[in-house]
Amino acid sequence: MNALYTAVATANGREGRAVSSDGQIDLPLGFPQALGGNGQGTNPEQLFAAGYAACFASAMGSIARQEKIDVKDVSITAEVSIGKDEKDGGFGLAVVLRAEMPAHLEGEPGRELLEKTHAYCPYSKATRGNIDVRLVVE
Repeated sequence: MNALYTAVATANGREGRAVSSDGQIDLPLGFPQALGGNGQGTNPEQLFAAGYAACFASAMGSIARQEKIDVKDVSITAEVSIGKDEKDGGFGLAVVLRAEMPAHLEGEPGRELLEKTHAYCPYSKATRGNIDVRLVVE
């Protein structure tokens, strides 16, 4: 792959900091309360959810421009869950991508656009076959 851009960030654990090389991200990290933490600071699942939602929305915009579809009122929500991986006893992730669609994209047109976006989005490509990703049209 010929890289067009490379993001660089450094973290020192779930209860440390995450810092990007350009300083745009400088966040305290912490375990969520659901995992026994105090909830002070963001966590990797939140960061992944934000990145996936933004990337997916951008990918949808690209598809929509090609097909001359108005998606200005579409919003994408990514729900990233962490849980025990039954196969190895470690942890695994699952994602639900929720697309809130305007009236002109209700039903099959919205579902078709969602599927095309899932095939095109770099995050979806990276997770395919590794993480269960469920698509929901709302």
